[in-house]
Amino acid sequence: MAQRAVWLISHESGTPLGGIVKFSRRYPTVEKRAKVFNGASYVPVPEDGPFLKALLFELRLLDDEKDFLESRDSCSHINKTSIYGVPVGGEELWPVVAFLKNGMIYACVPLVEQTLSPRPPLISISGISQGFELLFGVQDFLSSGQKTDSELNTKLSQLSDLLLQTCPFGTLLDANLQNSLDSINSASVTHLQKQPAWKTGTYKGKPQVSISITEKVNSMQYDKQEIADTWQVVGVVTCKCDLEGSMPNVTISLSLPTNGSPLQDILVHPCVTSLDSAILTSSSIDAMDDSAFSGPYKFPLTPPLESFNLCYYTSQVPVPPILGFYQVKEEEVQLKITVNLKLHESVKNSFEFCEAHIPFYNRGPITHVEYKASFGQLEVFREKSLLVWIIGQKFPKSMEISLSGTITFGAKNHEKQPFDQICIGGTAYLKLHFRILDYTLTGCYVDQHSVQVFASGKPKISTYRKLISSDYYIWNSKAPAPVTYGSLLL
Repeated sequence: MAQRAVWLISHESGTPLGGIVKFSRRYPTVEKRAKVFNGASYVPVPEDGPFLKALLFELRLLDDEKDFLESRDSCSHINKTSIYGVPVGGEELWPVVAFLKNGMIYACVPLVEQTLSPRPPLISISGISQGFELLFGVQDFLSSGQKTDSELNTKLSQLSDLLLQTCPFGTLLDANLQNSLDSINSASVTHLQKQPAWKTGTYKGKPQVSISITEKVNSMQYDKQEIADTWQVVGVVTCKCDLEGSMPNVTISLSLPTNGSPLQDILVHPCVTSLDSAILTSSSIDAMDDSAFSGPYKFPLTPPLESFNLCYYTSQVPVPPILGFYQVKEEEVQLKITVNLKLHESVKNSFEFCEAHIPFYNRGPITHVEYKASFGQLEVFREKSLLVWIIGQKFPKSMEISLSGTITFGAKNHEKQPFDQICIGGTAYLKLHFRILDYTLTGCYVDQHSVQVFASGKPKISTYRKLISSDYYIWNSKAPAPVTYGSLLL
């Protein structure tokens, strides 16, 4: 995981090249590695001038390049990842991570540790995620407290020294550049142990390690034979390690129960020092089989002082936690609705909260509601044309609940009533909002006794888990099959 080069480019229309390179840094040792790894497909990093013109051309930011070009502007070249192939000297430099923010273009070239022909999948190139983290760290540093051009120029002049500490030899150690600057400013503080360049200071106090697993579940349910229901879990493990010493070492292990769903698409924090290759190669793109790696997932690391996200992951669980059915029938100015919800038997029946929001778009205000709920309470927000079914903290023993009713609407007022381009006619949805503490849908957990800490003092280990609904939609089964619903998961 390393970067071949980094640029900051000010996009200024009217200048001869359309922009000015404010900062650039190349890493010759990484470039030599790229030449070995890429072999015949190796493309050298160009000088600043040619790279500037080529990148602005690819980003469609040149003043004189407004005409349509098949190689750049066709539908087959629509870019959704901020990762580009930049034409340089008759060849193409790839991958180039680049994005424009507040008039500044942030760009870098990650090292690809294999041949580039054919192009490897993006998920297999670990330097790309590191490149994004580095660029976002630089962006946060430049934007924090910046008010004038002189302040921006001062921060740009500090970047060279900061990257020596935070990204030595092209390898990102700490994306928090402001902390590194604070460390330089407080260099008069004497440390008993040698302090690593990327660490901003040392902790003094009671040792403790806090680990939190948060999973968000997305779901689209249609109750239609022609449209398959979809669901997915996205998880993040957040850590805070308050440990004395300049270089404490910690090993955190994520475990799954026997019937747990394997973790996939795992991205880790740069502070992780080593990793089993089976962890990185588990991808949601590949078909699941019995040989899929199911842990334990061990992460040896040297933690930073601040709270950090140890890793992100996805998982394809067998079933969604709550199965739903929603039906809407229109009769003149009234709507008849039927809702059935069933909590899966494997899910913990203890919610911090659980609600079903039922909006009605492109209609007048709600004037009258008659309903029957087998469980919970119904709140009516008349002007917002919204029903909120408050289910509470538990489903009944049967695990099934239902709601039916008739809603009458008044005259439509386009200025006050909610409007939606998708929810027209019978197209309608119900959205679930819930949170379950001390529970994850994959079964992922951290055993306190499995956390290994190599530092002075015996730390207090705290672990937390929670499951949260994210985009959890149940669509009207009577509506025609749409092609746009899937975009709501993005």
